[in-house]
Amino acid sequence: MARYNGPVCRLCRREGMKLFLKGERCYTDKCAIEKRNVPPGQHGRARKAKMAGYGVQLREKQRVKRIYGVLEDQFRRYFEAADRTRGITGETLLQLLERRLDNAVYRLGFATSRPQARQLVRHGHFTVNGRKVDIPSFSLKVGDMVSVRETSRQNASILHAVEEVKGRGVPEWLSLDADMGGKVVSVPTREQINLPVQEQLIVELYSK
Repeated sequence: MARYNGPVCRLCRREGMKLFLKGERCYTDKCAIEKRNVPPGQHGRARKAKMAGYGVQLREKQRVKRIYGVLEDQFRRYFEAADRTRGITGETLLQLLERRLDNAVYRLGFATSRPQARQLVRHGHFTVNGRKVDIPSFSLKVGDMVSVRETSRQNASILHAVEEVKGRGVPEWLSLDADMGGKVVSVPTREQINLPVQEQLIVELYSK
């Protein structure tokens, strides 16, 4: 599956906010947003012009895509699924993205960033309800158990992540147990998805 392989700090600079794509580095003074919060490129400083309408909606969509690490076709499929579901389309879209396996691994603290979580899932380090799952986009349901495989519990990257993010907490829609695992206890509400995005702008963009 296609994915972005370029420098990720330029993505944060383009969106003008921390997307937390480099783990613990994002919490230090080395973060690109802390050092130079201007869009990338030769004419980056000139891009500060105020946007309106389509430009604002597009930036919001790009921001959410980059946070969760999905490309355009996959993101559109998520939107179409959310649009077919009863409820608020924008909120349902974020719920679908939050319930991705790689995002749950990140939220549970087994990875320092979503890109790292994606890689760990692809390498087969996690199980869902006791079965190995290596598909980052696997959609979790309420009651599903996510665990680190027995053979991966001494993995240096996972152990480092657990120690590094220990104080950041776990969202209320997940519960963490002491045996390197966690459970989906509910569908995440909008209040529990702590992202500074305006999902209604994405709905407006795709509804044109």
